[in-house]
Amino acid sequence: MTELPKDPWIRLSYVNTLLRDRYPSLENLCTDYDADCSTLLKVFESMGYIYISRLNQFKPKI
Repeated sequence: MTELPKDPWIRLSYVNTLLRDRYPSLENLCTDYDADCSTLLKVFESMGYIYISRLNQFKPKI
């Protein structure tokens, strides 16, 4: 499996695309990419985005 992009903004877009097109949950994506979900959540939160599980997407904090 390929790695997630290093640039945080590109990573956010890539993860959201994967969640929309291939994965039913963030946990499934993290398992396949051997990524730490809590780290992704923290990085994206620091960028102003939160994971909304019912939408299975990262969205801007309002």
